[in-house]
Amino acid sequence: KLCGYLNKLGIKGPIKTWKSRWFIYDENKCHLLYYRTAQDINPLGSIELSSASFDCKMENGEGIFEIRTPSRVFTLKAISKQAMMYWLQQLQMRRWEFCNTKSRFPWNAVLLICVCILFCFYVDVVENEDFLPLVKTPTEAVGLKAASLPAPQTSTALQNISLKHPWTEIQNTVFSICGSKQLWGNNENVFSFDEFQEHPANLDEEQEVEVESGCSGDFKERTLEDGRMEPRLNWIRKARWKNSGFPDSHEELSRERNPMDKVSVLQQQILTLTEEVKSQKELVKLLHKALEAAQQEKRVSSMYLTAAEDKDRLELVRHKVRQIADLTSRLEALEQEKKELEQILTLRDSHIQELKEHVQLLMEKNHAKQEVIMALTEQMARELSDPLQEDNTVTAETLYKQQEEIEHLKDDIDAYKTQNQFLNSEIHQVTRLWTSVAENEKALLMKCACLQARNCQMESKYLTVLRKLQEAVPGLPSSHAELVKNLIQEALQWDVKEEAEGTLSFELTTALCSSSEYDEYGFMTVPDYEIEDWKLLAKIQALEIKSNKLRSQEVVEKPLRDRWNSIGELTVSAELKSLIRSGIPVEHRQRVWRWIVSRHCSHLPDHYQRLLQQSKSTEHPASRQIELDLPRTLTNNKHFSSPTSQLIPKLRRVLVAFSWHNPAIGYCQGLNRLAAVALLVLEDEESAFWCLVHIVENLMPPDYYSDTLITSQVDQRVFKDFLSEKLPRLMAHFEQYQIDVSLITFNWFLVAFVDSLVSDILLRVWDAFLYEGTKVIFRYALAIFKYNEEEILRIHDSVEIYQYLRFFTRMIMDGRKLMNIAFNDLNPFPMKLLRNRRSMHREELEAELCELEEIKAAYVKERAEQRP
Repeated sequence: KLCGYLNKLGIKGPIKTWKSRWFIYDENKCHLLYYRTAQDINPLGSIELSSASFDCKMENGEGIFEIRTPSRVFTLKAISKQAMMYWLQQLQMRRWEFCNTKSRFPWNAVLLICVCILFCFYVDVVENEDFLPLVKTPTEAVGLKAASLPAPQTSTALQNISLKHPWTEIQNTVFSICGSKQLWGNNENVFSFDEFQEHPANLDEEQEVEVESGCSGDFKERTLEDGRMEPRLNWIRKARWKNSGFPDSHEELSRERNPMDKVSVLQQQILTLTEEVKSQKELVKLLHKALEAAQQEKRVSSMYLTAAEDKDRLELVRHKVRQIADLTSRLEALEQEKKELEQILTLRDSHIQELKEHVQLLMEKNHAKQEVIMALTEQMARELSDPLQEDNTVTAETLYKQQEEIEHLKDDIDAYKTQNQFLNSEIHQVTRLWTSVAENEKALLMKCACLQARNCQMESKYLTVLRKLQEAVPGLPSSHAELVKNLIQEALQWDVKEEAEGTLSFELTTALCSSSEYDEYGFMTVPDYEIEDWKLLAKIQALEIKSNKLRSQEVVEKPLRDRWNSIGELTVSAELKSLIRSGIPVEHRQRVWRWIVSRHCSHLPDHYQRLLQQSKSTEHPASRQIELDLPRTLTNNKHFSSPTSQLIPKLRRVLVAFSWHNPAIGYCQGLNRLAAVALLVLEDEESAFWCLVHIVENLMPPDYYSDTLITSQVDQRVFKDFLSEKLPRLMAHFEQYQIDVSLITFNWFLVAFVDSLVSDILLRVWDAFLYEGTKVIFRYALAIFKYNEEEILRIHDSVEIYQYLRFFTRMIMDGRKLMNIAFNDLNPFPMKLLRNRRSMHREELEAELCELEEIKAAYVKERAEQRP
């Protein structure tokens, strides 16, 4: 029997694995059955060989061949190349024997003739030699003796198990455990196929890749083993040999005159045979294509004939018509592409011709230059060799002077080399001294920064002690009280001197410059309150802020600024989001804000200028309210504190242009402060206008700045929900004393904390707010209450709580701590939850407003009826 172990390629999705299987050829049905082991009684599947083709491609690997059926491709692997060739030969021979015995053939008459002709082309010209000699039987890999050998081992124990046929696996396992005598009888044979029921094709253990059946294996089938086919092939060989025009025996070669003639004749035969082989290979390719077309036509015809209804046949015809139309369109596209390529080729040919002409011109110029060089060389040689010309004669005296001059120049060169070495050593020494001085200067500056930070802390503690002394001892003598008051007045005097001199880096200059009255954006570092206690608190707060800033300068600010300096083009990323949350340095803030606004607002060219022209020709109804709010904008900033400030006219134009740009809103109180902050950072009117548009139309929800401020009221209810969830103790404290936090927080949300936080913390909040949206305002509002939670909980009077909430945002001094609370301690804070809460509260508020309008209408109607 033809049997043995082969590796079978199984494909499960993207995973390909080789599994060892025991294969047996069934002579009665021309099927190749395969089992998991040689001891199994039930096969896992079968391969129908009557209509299959065989193929062995060298690129697949040694020992790998394919059996192609009309529906599947089975990839098998033998242990060696010899075993692979043995399997292919034996399967071809036994398939032909089965077809001849049963009087049925796998192909129609036309395909058989093609196959025979192709085999005639491939056989050797020598009559007694076979096209492919029979391979000896590899006893170690095939045959019944191989069944007693252990199956080839796989990488894992479970890899060789078929999971698609559990019932077959169970039967084979039970049979291997209990023995064939107990379950199946003593007369049963493992290799008996008389009572085997053929498994359907879909019971294969792995899902095989469905491909079109190829024809490469059909041309490798051999029929020399069949006694009836061999005479036919021998007759065809003889006919081809005689028709080739060569001598048909060695006697004709021996008739030649000498061995050289014989060699020439043989060489001529070799050349002729080589040309014939080439031509036959082309014919083989054409026959391959014809065979594939015939197979395709056969499959289509079978589908057409097996169609049960005319409707299905009509659908097949329509499908073919669509394919023909598709191919026609593709042919037209290819012809068009061919024409375009021909035009391109013509242009390239003309370009190549121009380049050739240019090269020819260059070669001619080069040749002319070479001729000129040769003529000049010959002329110079003649002049040097002519002793009669006095101009070219070098006298001994002139030669001596030149030698002396050369010696002097050599001495100068040596002197310059020595001087250069000396200067290099001096430069090296100076560089070392400069490096040492720079390091010392940096260390001293950092030490000075630390000392200044400690000085600020001591000064703030000193002011705190004076304040506590003034409050704790009300019965002080008048002289002592006056002394304490004078000390407080002296401490409130602000030093405006600039202690840093020279050119220092931005970081050190910022760190060591003494406290000035205004920061880099013009905000007062210490607000000028009318109440003396508030002045003292503002002074203490400014000193604490300066101390924290000096201490974090080297540890936090410098690495953050280095990271910002390393960023080139801005792109949306998680790293950029983290950097923006940490705060944008002053030198990068304007560029980043412009980039954020340009991402969300498409700047229309000349749109801002057209709005200004419209405002000049027609006065907007909101212009009066804008003029009233201009003097009340950022009164603690030097750029807006005076009516003659330069930014006041710019702010007016921005607000008027926005009122014309968005007539639905026009102007709402609070927009002046948003536009003012944008002007301070961006400096350009048009950029500030688009920043205001981005805030109102993109970041804030609709109707946030409408007449009813309905969305602003909704956000206050949403904030109370979040306050109850994130800070339940504080919310319970507010409810106990009947504190309505919306009286404080409403303005926070409307103007994004402008006039509520100190400038340094305010701009950090705006950095994240412009990039992420209104969720940042909720985060920071909750963080502010979390920051001061313990202080608020210690107050047990509603009036005092309201007084504390009026200015407690100004007492936040550590911006880093506030940022960590907002973005770390309050997580999770999903945007989806915020949208759902807004939707829910908006429905409730709209229902309340409708009810209020109904009550108002009923009241008006009742009053009208009561009138005489």
